[in-house]
Amino acid sequence: MEISARIISKGKAVGKAMVSAEPISFLGSVDPKTGIVLEKGHPLEGKSVADKILVFPHGKGSTVGSYVMLGMKKNGVAPAAIVNLEAETIIAVGAIISEIPMVDKPEGDVLELLKNGMEVTVDAEKGKISW
Repeated sequence: MEISARIISKGKAVGKAMVSAEPISFLGSVDPKTGIVLEKGHPLEGKSVADKILVFPHGKGSTVGSYVMLGMKKNGVAPAAIVNLEAETIIAVGAIISEIPMVDKPEGDVLELLKNGMEVTVDAEKGKISW
């Protein structure tokens, strides 16, 4: 299946989906050295976002989160791609400066359509998500 989405940060990635209905903050909630979600009670707590197609509604928290994403990329523990329902500035800037492919505003409900562990392709050159 394939759906269209708006391009935020160009690139293409293939990986296993990691889906959360909860927003994510990269400042303090994700370890920049390991990529493990640290936020207590978060659905992804204890899991690594490294090399995953990270699907979540939107970001939250401080603008420093953009630089945490850059640190994650430099440490080799960043997501392979990001899919948001609606991008906000922190995540969008983080994806762009880190060269992480990112799309938002998918034409389908990706929180329902995509399941953890599914192989997903994000083509942020053409604005397509496929699985």
